[in-house]
Amino acid sequence: MRHDYYQYTKEQLVGNGPKLPVIVMKDNAQVFSSMAQEMVQEIEKNNGEGKKTVFICPVGPVGQYPYFVDMVNEKKLDLKNVWFINMDEYLDDEKRWVSVDHPLSFRGFMQRNVYDKIDPKLIMPKEQRVFPDPENPQAVTELINRLGGVDICFGGIGINGHVAFNEADSSLSPEQFLDQKTRVLEITKETRTANAIGDFNGALEDMPHYCITIGMYEISHARKIRLGCFRNWHRAVVRRAAYGETTSDFPVSLLRDHPDINLKITEYVAALED
Repeated sequence: MRHDYYQYTKEQLVGNGPKLPVIVMKDNAQVFSSMAQEMVQEIEKNNGEGKKTVFICPVGPVGQYPYFVDMVNEKKLDLKNVWFINMDEYLDDEKRWVSVDHPLSFRGFMQRNVYDKIDPKLIMPKEQRVFPDPENPQAVTELINRLGGVDICFGGIGINGHVAFNEADSSLSPEQFLDQKTRVLEITKETRTANAIGDFNGALEDMPHYCITIGMYEISHARKIRLGCFRNWHRAVVRRAAYGETTSDFPVSLLRDHPDINLKITEYVAALED
């Protein structure tokens, strides 16, 4: 079966009534700087009101972090009342976190590229830099509840429509899929392949087989959801996200009814040809 939406031009993609709001921006820099600006603005607003700021943060996309670090340091933005709850982490074959010095470790990435680069006088305490723990998966959900919810969930969309590592599962109803909380799971062959190409120089045989991921429950209950897409294969992914059927076989489609969600893409992704 052929799906016409995969051939939609940029004008059709934006103008044919997408089921998920799509915002086309010039290039990666504009998408990522926009995400960083929204992070900073939310923190500034909440700091001014004496409130906590709680983000669910990805390692993919990551282009927003250099802009965020620069803005925090330049503005001397106090992060002491900010919580970064990372979406996921790779696990080894014993289903424990990969070591922090593993080239794919999300914990290592955040430490090197975000936390170590922020002025120590501004950075949030270590206990507010949170990763889901395979030995205590429910801790993330409990923490979010104690904090009063998530202000913004940032993320991307995977090759099979997954957000975080919430892999497609057509055996579940949409309601069942959205009710899944933080958990350990096996990564699909498609996701391992796409991530090996994008993040590991194609070294598929060394890609981890397991991960821990925040669930669609935590993501869908965030007050805002902001997604970004920029890779060549995102051309098909965003078209299916915007116009395909709502199904657990393409998880991002289940977020369409969220009251405050958008998907930012580049002109490159919006185009059908280079």
